[in-house]
Amino acid sequence: MYRSLDHDVGHWVTHWAETSPTSLAWADDHRRCDYATAEDRVARFTSWLAERGVVPGDRVAFWLGNRGAALETLFAAARLGAIALPVNARLTPDEVAFQLDDSTPRILLVERAWRARADAAVNRMSLHPPTILAVGGNGPAPNEFVADGDDAYEEALASVRPTPVNRAAAPEDPLILMYTSGTTGKPKGALLPLRKTLYNSLNAERFFGIRREDRVLVVAPLFHSLGLQILAIPAIFAGASLVIQDGFEAARVWRTIAREGVTYFGGVPTMHRRLLDALVAGEPFDRPPASLRFAFSAGSAAPAALIHAFHRQGLLVTQGYGQTETSILTCLDAERALAKAGSVGRPVHHGKIRLIDPATIDGPVEGWRDARPEAIGEIVVSGPIRMLGYWQRPEATAETLRGEWLRTGDLATRDDEFDFTLVGRAREMYISGGENVYPAEIEATLVGHPAIEEAAVVAVADPDWGEVGHAHLVVSSGQQIVPEEILEWLSTRLARFKQPRKIVIEASLPRTASGKVQKYRLAIPGD
Repeated sequence: MYRSLDHDVGHWVTHWAETSPTSLAWADDHRRCDYATAEDRVARFTSWLAERGVVPGDRVAFWLGNRGAALETLFAAARLGAIALPVNARLTPDEVAFQLDDSTPRILLVERAWRARADAAVNRMSLHPPTILAVGGNGPAPNEFVADGDDAYEEALASVRPTPVNRAAAPEDPLILMYTSGTTGKPKGALLPLRKTLYNSLNAERFFGIRREDRVLVVAPLFHSLGLQILAIPAIFAGASLVIQDGFEAARVWRTIAREGVTYFGGVPTMHRRLLDALVAGEPFDRPPASLRFAFSAGSAAPAALIHAFHRQGLLVTQGYGQTETSILTCLDAERALAKAGSVGRPVHHGKIRLIDPATIDGPVEGWRDARPEAIGEIVVSGPIRMLGYWQRPEATAETLRGEWLRTGDLATRDDEFDFTLVGRAREMYISGGENVYPAEIEATLVGHPAIEEAAVVAVADPDWGEVGHAHLVVSSGQQIVPEEILEWLSTRLARFKQPRKIVIEASLPRTASGKVQKYRLAIPGD
């Protein structure tokens, strides 16, 4: 089918509003929008942002649950050349304040129910605070754009007329600023351009076989790469329909799939395990609804046993791998999903991937040596799916972007057919319930406690979450700590998924002769 879409992401909705105006664009827990309605709402919010002085390069943040307003914000910002900033709904006000200070957005959309958290975050900022626009009902709140309305966002849309924007978009223009946890203890923002979004959508369309008739369930958070960049945006690119669900509850997911005729959805292995448990228990069905073509798993490698168990239930689960800085990198297609269960598949079409011998990876690119089949190497990627760099982090950018190549920090093996199997991470990151967690960030927070001298966080396998953190602490001289009190103290400073599940008191941390902590000696099974 002919489609005249290019890197001008802001007008993808416009194209489908002209081509199939009555087709469903997205439905969330609050309203349903066909493409004509979605275009009107995006155009109105574009006008509202422009009236408030938003110009190319400005940041527009949204701290929202899963709702259409998140997509409306992204597409509206894109039309103005502004940068959309998704904020993780699970973060504490302290964590959000850091991101706001770092990115200095002009506008912040926030769930009305989270207004107190937003105020706390803004009050902790050291720089100029953004204009807050509350989304959702439940009565007025102070200091909003509309102080006497029930939903400030809806009244903002109603207050303006949709006006066309004819700004020329360039492939390298930034579109999204998405923060990832940092190896140095502070999150860093990956700056993602229009061309990356286009080629990632082409990769997703090719792998998923997306059709205009598809209905895609997005229960993965829209503040994450999986929900936003792998599921939602590629579906809009293809003119398909989104069913957006806020919050994850397995029985509700199965009911939504059946009611809406969902054809595919994606989630992390933790979600898939709970969905399988619900099927086995017959809650609410003992077989997947007939509309489903497949399910997609990402975030971490899905166990082969899980994929085979779904197959016995009549559902094919395909596997993929990617990261915020690149989105989709490899995919395991339907033909090989069972035969190579546990693998994350082959490199995507629009991108080049190499597996580099770890002994050479820290040297010049010219000296990199490719790992042999079945040998462990670090994944590096080049091509149009790479990020531009890290926001205001030139040193981190230089460490990750090496010439034309991006270092992922992920370790893998490959077979003779170039199917990859993930084996670990070169930079200590672990994945808990689909969330990337960096020990350095947790450690930097822990040593901010006056009674903690040193901290080392290690990942431990967990049957529910994949991995969780255990914190090994050395207590400051003359001090005492109670593990439960430390965990309570952390609860106001770190999101729940980052908080260690166990505190271990150590007399000292094991170190190498050069002073580096030997974390492998702390990660004892059963710890």
